Amino acid sequence: MSETPARTRAKARHRRRRRKILATGVPLALVAAGALAYGTDTGVFGPGSARAASAAGYTAPAWATAGADGFASVDALGQRGTYGGRDGETVTVRTQAELEKYATAEEPYVIVVAGTIRLAPVGKEIKVRSDKTIVGAGTSGQIVGGGFFLGTGVHNVIIRNLTIRDSYQGVWNDKEHDFDAIQMDGAHHVWIDHNDLRHMADGLIDVRKDSTYVTVSWNRLSDNNKTFGIGWTENVATDITVHHNWFRETEQRNPSTDNAAHAHLYNNYLEDVPGTGITSSYGNYARGRTSMVLENSYFQGVNNPVIKDATASLVQRGNVFSGTSGRNESGGTAFDPARFYAYTPDRAADVPGLVRAGAGPRTSIGVADDQQGGTTPKTATTKAATTLTVARDGTARYRTVQAAVDAVPAGNASRVVIAVKPGTYRETVKVPSDKPHVTIQGTGTSRKQTVITYDNAAGTPKPDGSGTYGTSGSATVAVEADDFQARNLTIANDFDEAAHQSLDGHQAVALRTAADKVFLDGVIVTGDQDTLLLDTAAKDRLGRVYMRDSYVVGNVDFIFGRASAVIDRSVITLKKRWNGTSAGYVTAPSTPADRKGFLINRSVVDGDVAAGSFHLGRTWHAGGDAALDPQTTVRDTRLGAAIKSTPWSDMGGFSWKDDRFAEYRNSGPGAGAAGPDRPHLTDSQAAGQEIGDWLGGWVPTAS
Repeated sequence: MSETPARTRAKARHRRRRRKILATGVPLALVAAGALAYGTDTGVFGPGSARAASAAGYTAPAWATAGADGFASVDALGQRGTYGGRDGETVTVRTQAELEKYATAEEPYVIVVAGTIRLAPVGKEIKVRSDKTIVGAGTSGQIVGGGFFLGTGVHNVIIRNLTIRDSYQGVWNDKEHDFDAIQMDGAHHVWIDHNDLRHMADGLIDVRKDSTYVTVSWNRLSDNNKTFGIGWTENVATDITVHHNWFRETEQRNPSTDNAAHAHLYNNYLEDVPGTGITSSYGNYARGRTSMVLENSYFQGVNNPVIKDATASLVQRGNVFSGTSGRNESGGTAFDPARFYAYTPDRAADVPGLVRAGAGPRTSIGVADDQQGGTTPKTATTKAATTLTVARDGTARYRTVQAAVDAVPAGNASRVVIAVKPGTYRETVKVPSDKPHVTIQGTGTSRKQTVITYDNAAGTPKPDGSGTYGTSGSATVAVEADDFQARNLTIANDFDEAAHQSLDGHQAVALRTAADKVFLDGVIVTGDQDTLLLDTAAKDRLGRVYMRDSYVVGNVDFIFGRASAVIDRSVITLKKRWNGTSAGYVTAPSTPADRKGFLINRSVVDGDVAAGSFHLGRTWHAGGDAALDPQTTVRDTRLGAAIKSTPWSDMGGFSWKDDRFAEYRNSGPGAGAAGPDRPHLTDSQAAGQEIGDWLGGWVPTAS
């Protein structure tokens, strides 16, 4: 869409519906300084006994039974990676007795914790046996007053999506109470992922006594003294990966690593907030004969951010230190983590926003659409998927993504996954309306490894001489089919504005959706002007979009359209214009009056642009249609300094004040107090503007 009023297509309440899933709820106490709000959840498996999940035909979320990355993914000691209890039954537990029954069983289980379980006596650590996944249902799974213990020989255990908290006994440097959130002595192949661990009497995580092949990823660790210890052995045995964790207001052991054979720490965010009652003693510590690689992490205000013993080896690369003081050490030679497993680190500068947006428990969205009836509907998305593989080097049946889409039969009734091998695919892709239930998924270890890109713009002449592409026609990927999913890849439009100043129309769409039930999961969508067009098939058609754990990059109106769309737990990156200037608009909704527009929720909006140079949005009355009622709500989101103090703007002769633009509980330097030019929702209004209200009964399910 145009950035000027001269553009020919002139731009110029809803009651609360409580949802059983996808509710944002009340933020956790640790949310501060740009943290994201994570709410309670009533659970995704419905009422009933511990076996209700199986008896009712429900399944755990697809991501709940995934396999580990990092050292936990390595085949060793007779164990082929770490996949937990995925070969066993899925059970739901709500009491300590139920949790103990299944956690200590010989058989494999996926154990879904639905609700808060208070352990007795305080400090109890449930002894977990091998082949278990223990996962929280949405953000409701909480263990209070105790934790878990993994003893010698225990292996293949996943602990995910839980809050484990509050065994603290009132003594900060407690020598009497060894109450840990997660302790392992001699275990191997363990994955600790997407948890919120805080306020325990002793360690949040203790990896002790030759425990090895461990990955600790995407956790929030806070409000603790002795946070994360590794080692406590004379043997040099532990292999451990620690990545994308948020250490916030933790005094020591962040982590402390003693005699580890291979310790790979990357993309962690260590933050010591000034003026609080907790002051960091040190950050990452390599002790004894540890061999450590520390890369692309971000240290904010931490005292003694990196220290090492004379006997340890510690190689640093790519880290950022902001406001730190004291010891920052490295030396010796270490190892190459890529010899053991594939990984692609994010840029250190991106880590604070990325980790704030992504660490901690995730809202569970893993069941089919009809929750109220008590059974899983027999829809296309519940059937086994067909997989079509794409490789540009000719090692798969299809060389292009479009060729695989063309192979999907018209009117297909079941899920088709187009698995795209790493590489850059320079092509345009269109998923037509008669090919629903398609997933395009990158197969690399990072969404950066699989890229679909092209460089059409609105003013680009068509090869057949029939005119130009126009804004919507410029899309690199166009989705017109319902129930579409994209996962683990990058969709880009790399149109070069500087080189094409003579063209009339620089709008260049990376991704256009004009369909219902579109799920964008862990993707990057990048461009300049008009990056992401979230539309509907027609003015009278519903188009719901849910995007999570993703990046959107652009500068002018780069999230726009008439869809009802949620952008959740994502990073919205502001980009300078082609000529180096900073000015732009994040959203341009053209919402019908009876629909929801855009909801930016629990995310980060920031970029390397000038302070006060970007609006959060402007009102777009497409075609001069005065009947439209554009809407953008930005809530529970960290706003960088680039956001203007008056964040909304008019367009095409229409005033934003006549439409629906609001904020709620935002933070960061770009946030501001409520006022006539900056409306905020009341708590009552915000209760009707949650994810479930936007999606209207649709529950996105990873397929």
